[in-house]
Amino acid sequence: DRASQTHSLDVVPAASARDAVVGADIVCTVTSSCEPLLRGEWLAPGAHVNVVGAATPECREVDTAAVVRSRVFVDRRESSLHEAGDVMIPLREGAIDEAHIQGEIGDLLIGRAEGRRSAVEITLFKSLGLAVEDLAAAHVVYTNAERTGAGTRIELGGMRHA
Repeated sequence: DRASQTHSLDVVPAASARDAVVGADIVCTVTSSCEPLLRGEWLAPGAHVNVVGAATPECREVDTAAVVRSRVFVDRRESSLHEAGDVMIPLREGAIDEAHIQGEIGDLLIGRAEGRRSAVEITLFKSLGLAVEDLAAAHVVYTNAERTGAGTRIELGGMRHA
């Protein structure tokens, strides 16, 4: 109810993860799960999946079928191949190879990698997070706080910080 009121949207709780995902155009997983919560068989044609949680080689939020069914993009290829269980486990199983990663998000944004090729293709973005993303977000928050006078200034080691 609070989310519906806050965002002026109809927010409806689902009885299960499957019920929440079936037929969805966009699916976001943001958990610390070590076991897949999202099954590839649940994904609708044309769905996009943002996989943001689980960030260790042993943990994953999506099963191998979800990765296999998707055109996979990552924030950083090297990190995904060494830190992301969502990518590493299907690699170890032999279900995909490194070429299954279509490109990094930056490659996609500048046109070096091709995005969705059809309306029914499933795409998946595995994010481990990059420090530059955190810095960009912090800059936006800081700039907005300065502009609106929000926040509290504190002294740290003789320097003024907000």
